Amino acid sequence: MQIAYISHPLCLKHDMGGYHPESPARIHAIEDQLIAAGLLDHVQRHEAPEATRGQLLRVHDAGYIDFIASSAPQQGIVELDADTAMNPYTYPAALRAAGAVVLGVDLVMEKKAASAFCNIRPPGHHAERARAMGFCIFNNVAVGVAHALAQYGLKRVAIADFDVHHGNGTENIFHDDPRVMLCSTFQHPFYPYAGADSGNDHIINVPLPAGTGGAEFRAAVTQHWLPALQRFQPEMIFFSAGFDAHRDDDMAMLRLTEPDYAWVTEEVKRIADKYAQGRIVSALEGGYELHALARSALAHIKALSGL
Repeated sequence: MQIAYISHPLCLKHDMGGYHPESPARIHAIEDQLIAAGLLDHVQRHEAPEATRGQLLRVHDAGYIDFIASSAPQQGIVELDADTAMNPYTYPAALRAAGAVVLGVDLVMEKKAASAFCNIRPPGHHAERARAMGFCIFNNVAVGVAHALAQYGLKRVAIADFDVHHGNGTENIFHDDPRVMLCSTFQHPFYPYAGADSGNDHIINVPLPAGTGGAEFRAAVTQHWLPALQRFQPEMIFFSAGFDAHRDDDMAMLRLTEPDYAWVTEEVKRIADKYAQGRIVSALEGGYELHALARSALAHIKALSGL
């Protein structure tokens, strides 16, 4: 079976202003790299559906969903916080971004695809149960995880988050749900200034100091993530795939490179093959230097697909 590649044209229309690093060009950069590498000939291409209200309600408060819908402007840009804004296309794009991960779950669980990569925006892992922040509106991966639990009766689902920023929203949603393990590496102290001391048996937070490179990152994953995942024996694994810890990305100060992203993908894939019948869904989070983003996403997708 091929890997599923899921996106939607509306994800290109969400735009928070020409100055903003979370830009539509990010999706183009990844897709152009996949075309140049000949990889798009080896994936199933799917357009993301909209997440339903019921799917969103599993992880977001009803009042928050209504607030986002009512905040959508007819024209121009409305700011939700200093980093996060909506234009007229943001709300439907956010529904498609969350829906992409739901579709990925369905394709993988129903054995229609070996795994899935969702090239989507807005990203999601900072979105809390009732708060938009850090470029994120709905928590896309959380919506997919909750769908896997509810729709398919899974009892243990894991999330591997290697974005340079802590996935505070994902932790906020699943902190008290032992069915969900979150393994997160992130620069600390750094935005969103959370996660260093809030973990528990199923929230595996690994803060890394500025300047951390690939060798230290791999040691941290080997020491903290992999034993926890072995103990947990997940039935499905999700990636919050942010590529902003790359050494060329000046949004932060970690120093990962493409081989590090391939390595962590392969290590987590080994766990998935052992315990989860290989079931993996990955969703784009951060990554703002377009060339580094494109190369890193290619390395991740190649490792996911086994090509």
